[in-house]
Amino acid sequence: MKRRDFVKNSVLSTAGLLISRDLYAKPKGPVYGHNEMTYHLNTTWGSLNPEKTPVNNCHEMIQDKKGRILLLTNETRNNIIIYNKSGKLIDTWGKEFPGAHGLTIHHTGKEDFLFITDTNRHQVFKTTIDGKILLTIDPPSDIAAYKKKEAFVPTETAVLENGEFYIADGYGAQHILHYDAEGHLLNSFGGRGTGDEFFDNAHGICVDYRNPAPTLLITDRTRNAFKRFSLDGKLLEVIHLPGACVCRPVIKGDYLYAAVLRSPNLDTKGSGFVTILNKENKVVSNLGGSAPVYEHNQLVPMFQTDKIFIHPHDVCIDDEGSIYVAQWASGKVYPYKFTKV
Repeated sequence: MKRRDFVKNSVLSTAGLLISRDLYAKPKGPVYGHNEMTYHLNTTWGSLNPEKTPVNNCHEMIQDKKGRILLLTNETRNNIIIYNKSGKLIDTWGKEFPGAHGLTIHHTGKEDFLFITDTNRHQVFKTTIDGKILLTIDPPSDIAAYKKKEAFVPTETAVLENGEFYIADGYGAQHILHYDAEGHLLNSFGGRGTGDEFFDNAHGICVDYRNPAPTLLITDRTRNAFKRFSLDGKLLEVIHLPGACVCRPVIKGDYLYAAVLRSPNLDTKGSGFVTILNKENKVVSNLGGSAPVYEHNQLVPMFQTDKIFIHPHDVCIDDEGSIYVAQWASGKVYPYKFTKV
């Protein structure tokens, strides 16, 4: 081959390789979301062999200090499924949580601990990252609402840096229970009621560290709102989200993310989406949902626009900004992954 032809072919080959790499550098398909928060969707990211690694309801997900993605399901052949960020199965464990619902991680700097709520067993468990149970919280029978253990149906936990933790009794008597690191009850607030300081489906809870003074963000799902409380249980703010029966709040950076199980007054199957709020509590993006619109500083009711979800139940945001979505009562589908555009 002549040198001129060799150089020409080499250039063309290199260009083709660069074009090929560029074509495959980002996922194909529609773009979901709005404003600065837009994503590509991969619905097969977490798919596994259901005969070997089944799921029932995919309830919640977190990322551990090793970068792994942990999924909690109420399938007792493998309550915890551990993925890498590419969706490859790493490990599974857990057969003892038939009502597995809430999954929270506590990073201590040395090791990670998990908090798991079980709505069937009416208990909350603290475990090691590989499943050894370290602490069990039973219904707080010294509170009048919990004389019967069936009244305690915990859905979520939130953990402070010092190990103290909060339990949201979202399917039970609606109290928020504050414990020390050893599991001794310190305080309770909320409960079922009609005022803003009360709840009707306190489904989720997290600690918000975005301002100098940490606060609690707590879901009031039936009322389409997040409510902000001080750490000792004083109501500070109500964030109304019309059209959104939100699950737990998840904070990453300056943004708050949440799965919207469904919209009220719509068919309970297939009206969910994912919503994202900025630090000023304004919705900036809805994945699979309507564009956020404010009129006279009031959010216009939101709704599903793309049939990509049935019942999204939780989101996990990894260290690269990708979003993983677990779904409830959705045909035993495995988690989806959204990658930032």
